[in-house]
Amino acid sequence: MEITKQTIMGDMLEYDGGIAYILMQSGMHCVGCPSSIGESLEEACMVHGLDADAVLKDIKEYLASKK
Repeated sequence: MEITKQTIMGDMLEYDGGIAYILMQSGMHCVGCPSSIGESLEEACMVHGLDADAVLKDIKEYLASKK
């Protein structure tokens, strides 16, 4: 799965639950809340005042480290 800023949070977390840790470390503590599951990564970052590019970079580094 290629994860982008448009990837839906629920899809991303279903793909790899370890992403939740990355999101929480970034300051997104409501991972799994019903509202966030249907949002894109970009939308969720905007709500939390986070830089979507930085969070996406961390997620991609995490996934690359698993290969």
